[in-house]
Amino acid sequence: MTSPIQDPIQAGIAAGWQVIDAATLTQDRSFDADVVVVGTGAGGGVTAEILARAGLKVLMVEEGALKSSKDFKMREADAYPALYQESAARKTVDKSINILQGRTVGGTTVVNWTSSFRTPADTLGWWQSKYALNDYSVEAMAPWFQKMEERLHISNWEAPPNQNNDLLRQGADKLGIKTGLIRRNVNGCWNLGYCGMGCPTNAKQSMLVTTIPGALQQGAVLLTRARAERFALAGGQASALECVALSADGQQPTGHRLTIKARHFVVSGGAINSPALLLRSGAPDPHQLLGQRTFLHPVVISMGTYPQPVEAFNGAPQTVYSDHFLHTQPVDGPMGYKLEVAPLHPVLGATTLSAFGASHANLMKRFAQVQGMLALLRDGFHPEAAGGRVTLRSDGSPQLDYPLTPYFWEGARRALLTMAEIQFAAGADAVSPVHELVKQPYKNWDEARQAIAALPMQKLLTRVVSAHVMGGCAMSGDAASGVVAPDGVYRGIGNVSVHDGSLFPTSIGANPQLSIYGVTARLASGLAERLGAKA
Repeated sequence: MTSPIQDPIQAGIAAGWQVIDAATLTQDRSFDADVVVVGTGAGGGVTAEILARAGLKVLMVEEGALKSSKDFKMREADAYPALYQESAARKTVDKSINILQGRTVGGTTVVNWTSSFRTPADTLGWWQSKYALNDYSVEAMAPWFQKMEERLHISNWEAPPNQNNDLLRQGADKLGIKTGLIRRNVNGCWNLGYCGMGCPTNAKQSMLVTTIPGALQQGAVLLTRARAERFALAGGQASALECVALSADGQQPTGHRLTIKARHFVVSGGAINSPALLLRSGAPDPHQLLGQRTFLHPVVISMGTYPQPVEAFNGAPQTVYSDHFLHTQPVDGPMGYKLEVAPLHPVLGATTLSAFGASHANLMKRFAQVQGMLALLRDGFHPEAAGGRVTLRSDGSPQLDYPLTPYFWEGARRALLTMAEIQFAAGADAVSPVHELVKQPYKNWDEARQAIAALPMQKLLTRVVSAHVMGGCAMSGDAASGVVAPDGVYRGIGNVSVHDGSLFPTSIGANPQLSIYGVTARLASGLAERLGAKA
């Protein structure tokens, strides 16, 4: 008989962790800390643990709720409203791109697919040459990546790829396209395949089960269902962070306000919410850079249907990739793309497929035989891939405007052609690019090649999605090209730092979680030294 899964969150609370649910507050409250960390995802979780271990009094502020393995039931209908921004339906202003971002303690690390890559060398080289980030070389970053790989059990995945991933390898091999295996941040993984709904076995080494418990064990305080509204700024310093308590469903303010004072504040809300907080605060922005150059790795999708079962919902979600179309051409040349596959579950799959009526029903009947291949397009390295812009709605909430340029569409067409060719090479009997005008799947590569070449590439016809949001608070050694200095401090506010993916001056060209871990570990360690020296 197997023993029940131990829930480290519930055990920690029982042991006395300081966790305050703002939804339960019955009056306004004030708090004090050495450091306030806004957001508990990849950047905030790493930062909180490092600062707490350095002996600083840390308070973590999280808009989402505290969930744990007891809440993760492997059901899409439960997971998306509870764990994602806007119930996994966040979109750009014109509705042309769907964005998956986490909204819970642990952020997107709770719901990502565990893929872990170091920042590619050509990306770091670009940052050095174009953004004066001279200390961000491969050699300088290596020990920080290693530190976080050890902390989060990032290592090779030894189990064979599931069929979903292996089809990418098989098709690419037949075409002479090099593939590789993806490293994962897991420890004792059960190979279930439901990573996007929260790990029910605590195997995924998200911030929820690693750095946040690490910080709480050192005496940090976690404040949940509290929305950071704005900083009170005066004289080049933040005197306080003003927050609002949210209702139990996390949707509406309760009317109670929270005022938090600290020596230093770290913004780690992610690359839409972080620029939004600073915009609401009226942060200095002399070069009009704040919220600009927000990147998505915009993704296009190809669905291949196979004679045999694929069961893309079973097994480790992402274990095979190809960078052939990234690193065989100049980083600022035609738009490159990384190839991966997506785990497919009925709700996410059905809402992503562009077919309607009988054709949609026929695809869903063969759902267990469908593979979804992804091309993550690398934005940020070319004048026509300058990303998008975060602005504020009238109520202060963030929105992202992300123009899709002809440069992007040319890359998207090449990517759809590549994926269709690989899927047919792997034995697919039908391939459907996710595009509104594809009424029937293509039956062979010749048909697909001609049809995809003729498809109109434009928004709301070609399905574009993203799970990788970066930029908006660019870090640079040059004030004219970045609002954040190389040490993570926001220019013009001496006691506010930014520690998350919004720092990146371009996209990464790889799944960004390990890049965030490594960069923020370095920044947080430096901040701990500076604050300790003042103690």
